[in-house]
Amino acid sequence: MEVILLMAMTLDGKIARDSQQLVDWTGKADKKYFVQVTREAGVVIMGSRTFDTIGKPLPGRKNIVMTRNRDRKSQDGNLVFTDRSAGQIIKGLEEEGFEKVTLIGGAIINSLFAGEKLITQIHVTLVPILFGKGLCLFRDLLDVKLELMENREIDKGHLLLVYRVLP
Repeated sequence: MEVILLMAMTLDGKIARDSQQLVDWTGKADKKYFVQVTREAGVVIMGSRTFDTIGKPLPGRKNIVMTRNRDRKSQDGNLVFTDRSAGQIIKGLEEEGFEKVTLIGGAIINSLFAGEKLITQIHVTLVPILFGKGLCLFRDLLDVKLELMENREIDKGHLLLVYRVLP
């Protein structure tokens, strides 16, 4: 299973100022890339704060929201609330026939998948802006080695960096 962590990040390494911030600072090219990669995968996995910030399921994709709140339910087949582990989610998606998924945050969810060594690629759009303080890409201490697969400018000053996670 290809598990792609897909994030935009400021030059000082922040993915948001706080957990309620909309991702409205990344630019059109990043949003276009996000839609392309997530639609191709067919699945987005996120935490409940990220889902609440977005406010609705992303169309054309299965939306999996990781939450500890067992009261959260959905009648929509493309919106699943779950308290299952990262590994259990991936196993279930493999059984459904998915070959690729995207992680879209936040830092806690990113750390859960990294901690279980499930992330195979990291796609980061580096945006020329500084927040100073804010949320980092991961919350936990990690030791993950990466290999650069691609780097290109997708908009004026916006760099797309694609890494493979090394075993």
